[in-house]
Amino acid sequence: MANPDFEELVETFEFLDDWEDRYRHVIDMGKAMPALEEALQVPATKVDGCASQVWLIPQIKDGIFSFRGESDAMIVRGLIAVLLALYNNQPVAEVVKIDAAAELGRLGLNDHLSAQRSNGLRAMVQRIKETAASA
Repeated sequence: MANPDFEELVETFEFLDDWEDRYRHVIDMGKAMPALEEALQVPATKVDGCASQVWLIPQIKDGIFSFRGESDAMIVRGLIAVLLALYNNQPVAEVVKIDAAAELGRLGLNDHLSAQRSNGLRAMVQRIKETAASA
């Protein structure tokens, strides 16, 4: 069972029939995220492998994983919000066990993202899992 926030997103996607509505929802999720301070948008926090500029700031506190993120592309910012729903506030030991491809597949994203965006999404997931695994 995924994070309750992600389960809610799955339900929302099931309700939205049209992919344009789903994309709009993902973009709206990204717009709703708090902005990441420019001082944190540095090479050390940048995710390589994304066509867009992407920064992730992970945090582990009391064994719970969370992160903040930012992108210069609206849809990618929304994809960060999707990953927030999947990974945030999970026990760090569970983060590495989450099958992101399967969970994101429940949203149908695999079939509706460009190759570049799919690669970027995989790079973000890899950064999250590497951070959790090293904790």
